[in-house]
Amino acid sequence: MDGFNDVTGFDTLAIHAGQDPDPTTGAVVPPIYQVSTYKQDGIGGLRGGYEYSRTANPTRAALEECLAALEGGVRGLAFASGMAAEDTLLRAICKPGDHVVIPDDAYGGTYRLISKVLSRWGLEYDPVSVASVEAVRAAIRPDTRVVWVETPTNPLLGIADIAALAQVAHDAGALLVVDNTFASPYLQRPLALGADVVVHSTTKYLGGHSDVLGGALVVSDVGLGGELAFYQNSMGAVGGPFDAWLTLRGIKTLGVRMDRHCANAARIAEFLVRHPKVGSVRYPGLPDHPGHEVAAKQMKAFGGMVSFQLTGGEEEAVRVCEETRLFILGESLGGVESLIEHPARMTHASVTGSPLEVPADLVRLSVGIEDADDLLADLERALG
Repeated sequence: MDGFNDVTGFDTLAIHAGQDPDPTTGAVVPPIYQVSTYKQDGIGGLRGGYEYSRTANPTRAALEECLAALEGGVRGLAFASGMAAEDTLLRAICKPGDHVVIPDDAYGGTYRLISKVLSRWGLEYDPVSVASVEAVRAAIRPDTRVVWVETPTNPLLGIADIAALAQVAHDAGALLVVDNTFASPYLQRPLALGADVVVHSTTKYLGGHSDVLGGALVVSDVGLGGELAFYQNSMGAVGGPFDAWLTLRGIKTLGVRMDRHCANAARIAEFLVRHPKVGSVRYPGLPDHPGHEVAAKQMKAFGGMVSFQLTGGEEEAVRVCEETRLFILGESLGGVESLIEHPARMTHASVTGSPLEVPADLVRLSVGIEDADDLLADLERALG
């Protein structure tokens, strides 16, 4: 990012990092290099290091540079999906027989990857409450290679103390991996708190418009970055240039979007706390949330995700999900539009019957950036 080496403001980096004007035309937005192969100036004479777009593509490189800048890392790597990023990471840094500590309310897709796919490859795991530093410490074994953390967790919105868990992991010779999808780098910077790797589903807040699929890894160590780049190229689960371009476009407004997501979510959480049909509300911004103090310490604000449980049980939770109008019934999260879902039957159906099974009366909201009063009226009608 020539001429911007002294820039530290988040929104400035989001708009400019990796995105210098095109030197040929002066275009202020990086071009979509919709190309698979590149002319070489003699055998091995690569222009800018490009030979084949699985290995590197200029549009994807712009996204990767931007992601690294936003997370404060030394290298970013973009993938076709968040799950592709997770799979590549775990197979790069683990070997058969290694052990991983995971959250006991991890995202269902992460649990499925580890328990149903990588376990057949010989990876062992234990789910624990990552909100408890002592529980994580107790779960670590001599062969533990990774402590995997989501904070906030999906869908129960638990909070992990990143700095404390980094110390626990490093004391055991393990790496701390933090899935930062729910918070985004605008609200939380895990690498600055001691994490080794940050994982994103860029489909969510980074893309922000429910129109692109992607994933990313950002690392704090040059050597680890190089190793992951080798696996990224060898395994090939990279996104296309148009996907990278859409994600870059979304990132430019990440800061202003997150401000609205957080403000709307806070109002909705306060409304739900007072509603007689709601038994409990899970939102880190509430003072009585068990992780509130840790979240306030390591996050700029508390995010746009809210989960709550209904006093009427599972059928009432399903009914509310079906009755909203502005809150669209759908999986995923982090888009400008508000979404509602029933985790036990939707995003987390894969963990039914496992130690990660979620409450059947739980509803998860991805609070969008619509007018808060309209969102509150929609929930009031659905609950009523």
